[in-house]
Amino acid sequence: MNKIGNFFLRPSDGSPTARPNPFRPAALPYLIALIVLGFAASAAGHGRSVSYSSWEFGDQSAVVTVRMKLLELSRLGPEALPPGSVPQLRSHNEQDIPADFLPRHLILLADGMACPPQAVATRRPDDPGWAQYQWRVRCPTHSRALKIRSRILLDVAPSHLHFARVRFENDPDRVRERVLTEASPVFWIRKEGTKESNDLGETLGSSFQDYLELGIRHILSGWDHLAFVFGLLLLAGRLGDVARLITGFTIAHSLTLVLAVQGLVEPRAAAVEAVIAFSVAMVAIERGWIDHGRRLALPITVLVGLLALGGAVVLGRASLPLVTIAGLLLFTACYFSLAATSHNSWLRVCLTFAFGLVHGLGFAGILVEMTLPTHRLVPALLGFNIGVEIGQIGVVLMIWPLLKLGRRLGSPRAARIATSLTTAALCGLGIYWLVLRVSGA
Repeated sequence: MNKIGNFFLRPSDGSPTARPNPFRPAALPYLIALIVLGFAASAAGHGRSVSYSSWEFGDQSAVVTVRMKLLELSRLGPEALPPGSVPQLRSHNEQDIPADFLPRHLILLADGMACPPQAVATRRPDDPGWAQYQWRVRCPTHSRALKIRSRILLDVAPSHLHFARVRFENDPDRVRERVLTEASPVFWIRKEGTKESNDLGETLGSSFQDYLELGIRHILSGWDHLAFVFGLLLLAGRLGDVARLITGFTIAHSLTLVLAVQGLVEPRAAAVEAVIAFSVAMVAIERGWIDHGRRLALPITVLVGLLALGGAVVLGRASLPLVTIAGLLLFTACYFSLAATSHNSWLRVCLTFAFGLVHGLGFAGILVEMTLPTHRLVPALLGFNIGVEIGQIGVVLMIWPLLKLGRRLGSPRAARIATSLTTAALCGLGIYWLVLRVSGA
């Protein structure tokens, strides 16, 4: 029998008679982790489902602009994509289904009655991969109550989030926004009896608590972020290591979240998503590198893989800025060179901090798209970031005790095998996401 077979089948004393029980308690937390990682891979196809709308209110009418990714519209089937957006699937003469679908699922209600569109929704120019539609609605002159109701994609994606932003023509500084969900699909613009009929009054926008809940929901549905946090727990040996790593990650992503939402940094979303996927693979690779004696072969393999990715970009088979690949090559080479000669735990904190900066740009995506006014940024940023931290800490407090318990209950050998399998799965998941994101799939 070869060495690999001997490693898994023979006991530590070399006797061929005993066979270890693969279902040792030490492996249970890792088995759960493997199942979760498998679910994460299957859930990564579409990711979080989000759409945006802007409402410009004038005299008893409003101009509605809806913006969403083509990937989101594809949930309704390929026939729902706008004409010409995917030439190989549709011709320019076919019906524009979103132009009819969106006004029927995003409506303005006046005293309980839908305000009809004045014209057919028209498609507006937007960035590649996005669809934007605009139409105007008019309500009765003396309506007493106004509210927006969204049912966009809730039939096919119950967790869909719709961000509605309201602005007033006669008072452009008065802007409000609200997150609409299946549980809370209504945004009140004016409630009956609160204001005179000719005044839109105060809108009931999203509160600090709404953004707190959004942050928690965002981190718990962000499989790539959770996978990275899980990788950090695999690298941590003690509770103090966990605290340092999570603190470094928190400070970094909070910093770039603020910078991105303030408009001080404008990252390329595709590059950010690719580097986040690489970070998941990287923490798993380091765990495996440490477990196998810090051999040179593994870092070299990573560098060769990045060079191959660069070749794919040059040949047009992948979409990623070459400067991003060059940065990852330099970062990886420098980090493994330092880690090979130093066992200082703060070096790993620097790794976590560096990747945390990129994850923060990923967190910022939703708030950036909402284009919040300055006076609404503070409650939104504070609530969202605290929500992310609450969700993140909750995950750590749930997983870390399970990992420690598994290591104590089982034999060191069973723990090593379980760790190796989980690390391999995490690395494969990160590479899968990377390939998926650079290929544009």
